[in-house]
Amino acid sequence: MTYTVNCSILLTELPLLERPAAAKAAGFDAVEFWWPFESSVPGDAEVAGFENAVTDAGVQLTGLNFNAGNMPGGDRGLVSWAGRESEFKDNIDVVAEIGARLGCKAFNALYGNRQDDFTPEEQDELAVRNLAAAAEGVARIGGTVLLEPVSGAPRYPLLTADDALRVITRVKAEAGVDNIKFLADFYHLAVNGDDVESVIENHAKDFGHIQIADNPGRGAPGTGTLPLGEWIARSRELGYEGYIGLEYKEPQETAFSWAIRQHASQ
Repeated sequence: MTYTVNCSILLTELPLLERPAAAKAAGFDAVEFWWPFESSVPGDAEVAGFENAVTDAGVQLTGLNFNAGNMPGGDRGLVSWAGRESEFKDNIDVVAEIGARLGCKAFNALYGNRQDDFTPEEQDELAVRNLAAAAEGVARIGGTVLLEPVSGAPRYPLLTADDALRVITRVKAEAGVDNIKFLADFYHLAVNGDDVESVIENHAKDFGHIQIADNPGRGAPGTGTLPLGEWIARSRELGYEGYIGLEYKEPQETAFSWAIRQHASQ
């Protein structure tokens, strides 16, 4: 099984730049990150520090988010955020440059919360333009834009697989891009009440990425009741060949105990 460790939610006891090496020490060769900077266009030294942390650790960066705003404060993306279009556009260039240097091909674009001052239709039209621009921006490095439903964010409008897939279909039809795919986060889908088995049966071959956490609690596999192993196996059977992103909350000491037990039983 090819796992990639999300170093923005795991190993958080460590400074961010120490986490890739910690993931490597735990036996993993791949990592992914949410946007690891405070601004959409960080300074060259800051970017170099991040890139060096990844390359010095000897791990592959498999996924990177576009800037999603102040995530701890409740922001969930700039894609549909009216008034921050130029910032998002500038962020695309930085994301693509990091991807080019580190060989990363998958870039998650969080859709953004609904705003009181704009209609959903206005925000959705902006989202189509921004997603098209993102897709075009990373296409030059062979990249793919990912779009996902999210749980726990009351004003985030993409809750089900169908919600996200409708947006993807619209962007492809209106902008003529094809490098935008669905990110299947099994935890978010399950928490939002989606039929995960049906989503897998109908769309697994077209998944751009899979992320996992157990429920309840968004903990490590085995801490809850979700049949994550079965869902992953079925996705593989139906054609998904990519990484499995480990995007759950667990203290560093026990973060990967499930993987050790799994390996020992094989």
